Amino acid sequence: MDKVIIDSHDSFAAWEGKVIGTSEYLKITQERVNAFADATLDHQWIHTDPERVAKEGNFPGTISHGYLNLSIVPYLWDQIVEVRNLKMLINYGIEKLRFTQPVLVGSEVRLQAKVQSISLLRDVTKAQIDISLEIKDQPKAALVATLIFLYYFK
Repeated sequence: MDKVIIDSHDSFAAWEGKVIGTSEYLKITQERVNAFADATLDHQWIHTDPERVAKEGNFPGTISHGYLNLSIVPYLWDQIVEVRNLKMLINYGIEKLRFTQPVLVGSEVRLQAKVQSISLLRDVTKAQIDISLEIKDQPKAALVATLIFLYYFK
C-alpha cells in the first residue's frame, strides 16, 4: 500500500472532502489487551479474564478496551499518510467520539480516514479527519470520531 505524501498545507488541502486512505488490518490479541490493562490500570474482567467471560459475560469472548482501540489509531494513520517537511505536530482534540461496536479479542481492525476540512490558522494547518475503525467481516465500525491535528510545516 502506498502512503499519501503530505508536505505542505496545499498538498493536505487537496484531500479536503475525500477519503485519504485505509490502513492494513491489525489483529487485536489478548496479549495486547492485557498489556493495555497493565499500562492503564484498567483490569475489568470483560477485557482480561476469558474464563469468567465464558461463564458470566454477554460476549462470546473478551473484548478490547475502547481506549485501546482509540490508542492504535496513530499507528494505523501512519500507514495511510506520510507527512514530510514538518516542524511539529500537535494532537489538538477529538470530536464526536463514539464506541459503536465491541471488538472481540482475535478480531482484526483497520482505519479508514477522510479529510473533513483543512484550514490555515496563522501559518498552522488545522486538519479535521473523520475516522472509522472498521472490524473485519463486521458491518458496524468499532469507533467513529473526528480527530483534530495541528501541523506546523517548515
